[in-house]
Amino acid sequence: MARLFSARMLPFLAWLPGVTGRTLRADLLAGLTGAVIVLPQGVAYALIAGLPPEYGLYTAIIPPVIAGLFGSSRHLVSGPTAAISIVVFSVVSGVVPPDSPQFIPYVLTLTFMAGVIQFLLGLVRVGTLVNFISHTVVVGFTTGAAVVIAASQLRHFFGVELPSTGSFPATVASFASSLGETNPYAVAIGAVTLASAVLVRILRPRWPGLLIAMVAGSLAGMLLGAERHGVALVGAIPGELPPPSLHLLSFQAMPELASGALAVAVIALIEAVAIARAVGMQSRQRIDGNQEFIGQGLSNIVGSLFSCYAASGSFTRTGANYEAGARTPLAAVFAAGILLLVVLAVPGVTAYLPMPAMAAVVLVIAWNLVDFTRLRQIVRVSREETMILAVTFLATLLLDLEFAIYAGVLLSLLLFLKRSARPYVVAVAPMLDRPGMPLRNAAKRELPECPQLRILRVDGPLFFGSADHIQGHLARLTEAGYRHVLLEGSGVEFVDVAAAEMLAQEAERFRSLGGGLWFCSFKDPAVATLRHPVFREAIGDDHIHSSPQRAIAAVFSVTPLCAECQRRELTACRRLTPGADAAPTRPSGQG
Repeated sequence: MARLFSARMLPFLAWLPGVTGRTLRADLLAGLTGAVIVLPQGVAYALIAGLPPEYGLYTAIIPPVIAGLFGSSRHLVSGPTAAISIVVFSVVSGVVPPDSPQFIPYVLTLTFMAGVIQFLLGLVRVGTLVNFISHTVVVGFTTGAAVVIAASQLRHFFGVELPSTGSFPATVASFASSLGETNPYAVAIGAVTLASAVLVRILRPRWPGLLIAMVAGSLAGMLLGAERHGVALVGAIPGELPPPSLHLLSFQAMPELASGALAVAVIALIEAVAIARAVGMQSRQRIDGNQEFIGQGLSNIVGSLFSCYAASGSFTRTGANYEAGARTPLAAVFAAGILLLVVLAVPGVTAYLPMPAMAAVVLVIAWNLVDFTRLRQIVRVSREETMILAVTFLATLLLDLEFAIYAGVLLSLLLFLKRSARPYVVAVAPMLDRPGMPLRNAAKRELPECPQLRILRVDGPLFFGSADHIQGHLARLTEAGYRHVLLEGSGVEFVDVAAAEMLAQEAERFRSLGGGLWFCSFKDPAVATLRHPVFREAIGDDHIHSSPQRAIAAVFSVTPLCAECQRRELTACRRLTPGADAAPTRPSGQG
């Protein structure tokens, strides 16, 4: 018990003894790379979340350390992310205005609540819940979030006055009506920054493109006299440690933030676990989803107490961390330490950074959020997945962001239930020219079928949702004159009580018509349900068989061969009937 507790609550004890001077050097170099990357990102993400820039840097200092020490991945780097930043802004701005003194306390409260939810989900070991949120929903949400993020930066990039809150359509409409007030100096600075980021990415993809772009934007602002021409500056950040913020948590706001906190928690977990598993496949490390839940939850709980907003796994920083040769989570700790030194030693690093330059950096980040490869794959492969993608994307633009993810999940689950409620049912028949006479699609292979016995293969679960679908097939067969039906269930994993009750009723109905409902090849859990004492008498033990051959033989042991079978000498019916000839010289059709 003590070992289990230490493995779950103190997972760093598993890798800490393996730290050597060599791994420390590798982690230090990876940490330096991570600090260079996260400096511009932290400032940009704070802007997206509607917070002062220092909050993005604080979030890049504390949560990565906690998540690295208490998670299961050795390479995952947590901190501020674009998607979580826009959701935090959307949730809190829907409760209080961004310029309200309550905004920051509400953000911290939301972060604390999300952390508690994540931590509790990890403790009760429900890490598999994130698997119910399809990747298509995530792609649709992040694509929509990218558009919303880009729209939110139009006012800074063009230097126009727009309301900081409002829906996406309202923001676009306000921007269109304010185009005449565009500040050309702001556009020039933003364009220089944007062009610098694009050129560095094309010519020197390994260089810190966003950091170089921010420097280029700052130089352009100084050369053009940004402040003199009405271009806003980011300003210097406080040169201090992340201040304690327990006193800022607003417990009265928790009921209003509950739905948003759940959305933030779930989206952050999806990001973190997906990224951890992706890099784990490359590093051949097994990821414990529940442990990641605990690590992410603790990072947000502790972070909220030290002026950090909601954090999650970062794909960019995690990938860079792995590529830089990180060996242990100490790389994230080193990155946080280096960033803290920058904040303390050079607090004026953002003093001359123009807001249009920051807006350009955010636009680059928003563009990187869009996974064009996955979008094309989804649209080309599946119409239903495309529908899920479109609904999630449009909901992200038109609804509150925390409800957009719910809309996508709900639609994907509804479509899944629809598919599950209509399992694939096809008439099959034995292939007489193959050893063992396997059952195959009768219509597709033009196999003759017995006029007395209809064999149906069912592929999918038999549960309350699919019971009516199966019952409809059976009803149509009796209307067509069939009195014996064999259900081949090699694709049936389980049968629930409602479906078993339906099958028992159908078995009695077939028996009253002078025939029978037979079963073969069902999986063991399904057979256990069918043979339960509640249903055994109605279904009959002698009607449940392990193979089609045994089931067909059982049918014709109680049913005389039809005239067609009697006329033919070599038929499947005769070969599978006890005492019949068993060695055909040629395939000749089934009776």
